[in-house]
Amino acid sequence: MTFPRLLLAATLTAAGLLTSGCAGYRESRGYILDEQLASAVQVGTDNKTSVEKTLGRPTFTGQFNDNEWYYVSRNTSTLAFRDPKVTEQTVLRVRFDAAGNVTSVDRTGKDQIASIDPYGRTTPTLGRRKSFFEEFFGNIGTVGGVGAPGAGQGQ
Repeated sequence: MTFPRLLLAATLTAAGLLTSGCAGYRESRGYILDEQLASAVQVGTDNKTSVEKTLGRPTFTGQFNDNEWYYVSRNTSTLAFRDPKVTEQTVLRVRFDAAGNVTSVDRTGKDQIASIDPYGRTTPTLGRRKSFFEEFFGNIGTVGGVGAPGAGQGQ
């Protein structure tokens, strides 16, 4: 092989390796929702046991109410090194009464996704701002003082 052909082969190989990192990919996360099984859950007929047998264990339960079960499914696509973009999302919420019977089945989609933009690089807090030296020297004379927390322990 001559030098120009070797250089051309090396250049094409390097270009192929560099552009292969730019390929996009799709990913599915969470519960894979089967439409027939989801529509089989009926209000007033099913209970927690039958829903668990039909749909399986929920993705998560309600934070303040154990009688709300959530099944979350999300599909994303990513191109190269960019952040993933949600292409499809389904949240199936099943509510139960105190006896464990289904009272409602709700479904939401991608429209419920909230986009939160952080404010700057720091989080604003209430109170007054202290300088480095106020923070560093602020406790001189207060540690172990009378009436301070921890004073008089071990005596």
